[in-house]
Amino acid sequence: MAVNVNRSVSDQFYRYKMPRLIAKVEGKGNGIKTVIVNMVDVAKALNRPPTYPTKFFGCELGAQTQFDSKNDRYIVNGSHEANKLQDMLDGFIRKFVLCNECENPETDLHVNPKKQTIGISCKACGYRGMLDTRHKLCTFILKNPPENGDGGSAKKEKEKKNKKGKDKENGTMSNSESSTRNEFDAPDAVDGEDDDEDWCEETTEEAQRRRMGEISDHAKNLTLSDDLGKTLEERVNLFYNFVKKKKEEGIIDSSDKDLLSEAERLDVIAMGPLILSELLFDENIREQIKKYKRHFLRFCHGNKKAQKYLLGGFECLVKMHRDQLLPRVPHVLKELYDADLLEEEVILAWAEKVSKKYVPKELAKEIHSKADPFIKWLKEAEEESEEEEEESDDEEDKDVEVVYDKSAREVKVEALKTIKTKEEEDIDIDAI
Repeated sequence: MAVNVNRSVSDQFYRYKMPRLIAKVEGKGNGIKTVIVNMVDVAKALNRPPTYPTKFFGCELGAQTQFDSKNDRYIVNGSHEANKLQDMLDGFIRKFVLCNECENPETDLHVNPKKQTIGISCKACGYRGMLDTRHKLCTFILKNPPENGDGGSAKKEKEKKNKKGKDKENGTMSNSESSTRNEFDAPDAVDGEDDDEDWCEETTEEAQRRRMGEISDHAKNLTLSDDLGKTLEERVNLFYNFVKKKKEEGIIDSSDKDLLSEAERLDVIAMGPLILSELLFDENIREQIKKYKRHFLRFCHGNKKAQKYLLGGFECLVKMHRDQLLPRVPHVLKELYDADLLEEEVILAWAEKVSKKYVPKELAKEIHSKADPFIKWLKEAEEESEEEEEESDDEEDKDVEVVYDKSAREVKVEALKTIKTKEEEDIDIDAI
C-alpha cells in the first residue's frame, strides 16, 4: 500500500510514492518495543538511510532506538501505533527530505563534519542550501553521514585532499575555483557529474499524450489513500462500479488481473466473489462457472473467507432466480466444487448452519434442503477415501511378520516367504 511522499499533495498521479509504515509491537512490560518492519523500503523511497527516520522517531518520542542493518530491524523502544509514526514521518520529510524551494523529494544531503554543516541540494530545481542543525537528529547525521553523501564521507575527503595537492603541484587550481569550493562544500555529484543530465520534460503534444498513456496504464495499480479512508461499504461500491464498467465495455473476459488489482487496492479481496457472482452469474450459472472460472480462482484459491462470500453470493442468486436455480442447487454446488472454487471443508461448514445473512431464513432452509444430496455424497466420498487409505495400509501390513528374537530381546520385522522348499515338494502322502 503506497502513499504520496508529500502527503499534503492530494494528486493521485503524484509520481513520488512510498510504502505506508508497518509497525509491529513486540515484548511486554519494560521490554516492550516497536519494530518498523518496512523501514528499509520507506527509507529507499525517501533516498535516506533507514537509521535517520528511526532516530528521528526516537528524538521526537524521547525513546531509545536500535538498529540491526544485517537483519533489517529498526526498533523504537515503547509501544507506538503505525498511524502515529506515519504522521511523525511527515515531519521528518518536511525537515530533511523536501526541497525548500519546489517541495520536491529528489534531494541529497551533503555532510561536512569539520564545519558541522549539513547541506541539501535538489536535483529537480537546482536549489542548494543549508539545513537548520538545531534539531537533535542533526547531531546523529553529522556523526553518521550518508554513505552516498560525498561531502560527508571520509573517503571523499581524502580524495579531495589528494586532488587539491596534485592541483597545487601542477599549478592548475585558480583562486576563483578554490573560493567557490570553500563557500559551499558541495559534492562532485552536484557540481559536475549531474550537469549532463536533463531534468526537463518534453512539452510537445506527442510527449504529453505518451506520458498520459503511461499514467493510465499504471495509475490503476496505485493505492489511493483517499479511497482507503472510506468505509467498507463505500469501497465495495467502488469495486462494484469498476466490475460493472468492465462488463459494459465488453472487456470483462480478459480483465481478471485488473479485477484482482482493484480489489487489492480497495482492500476488499474477500468480498470480491460476492460482487462478481452478482454481476457475472444469472440463471445460466453452470455454463458461466466454466467461462469465469479464472476470475473467481484469483479470489477464492486458498482463501476460505472469499469462498464463504461466494456461497453467500450463490444464495442471493437463488433468491433472484428462485424457480430456475432452487431445483438445481446440488448441481451448481457440484460445479463450483469441481472447478476448485469451493473447498470441501468450507462446504461442509456451510451445510452445518442455516444463516439468514444473505436471504430469508425460510429460503436458506430450502437451499440447504436441496443441497442435502450433494452434501451426503461429499461426506460419503470422504469416508470412502479414508477407508481406502486404511485398506491400503492393512494390505501393506499383511506381508509383514513380527518375529521375537529371545537372544536380542528386540522385535524384528521380516517379510513372509511363500516359496516352498524342495523337501516340502518331494513329500509323498502315501508314504507317510
